[in-house]
Amino acid sequence: QVRLVESGGGLVQVGESLRLSCAASGRIFSVNTMAWYRQAPGKQRELVASITSGGTVNYADSAKGRFTISRDNARNMAYLQMNSLKPEDTAVYYCNALIKDVSGPTRSYWAQGTQVTVSS
Repeated sequence: QVRLVESGGGLVQVGESLRLSCAASGRIFSVNTMAWYRQAPGKQRELVASITSGGTVNYADSAKGRFTISRDNARNMAYLQMNSLKPEDTAVYYCNALIKDVSGPTRSYWAQGTQVTVSS
């Protein structure tokens, strides 16, 4: 079974940095787009950043200039480097990936979520 597991959340102060990691495992045939979403209390889940298998990246306006998404295709991992964190970045962050396993079609997978809290 394909699985996504993420780590790296925590409690930080304004201006500090965090790096989130997301690892895909299982009987993977290919990994297409990987992305990071976040959901703050009372708000809709939003796309923060995405990266295609070829390395094309996109960012939400709120993330541009502060966050960097990257991936390691050999390890089936994605990362989100978050710098200059602000209180409005506080949310549960979710890794998402489009993955084809060895015996089925491409589908969307979600990691379990990790809490990022930025205090002021």
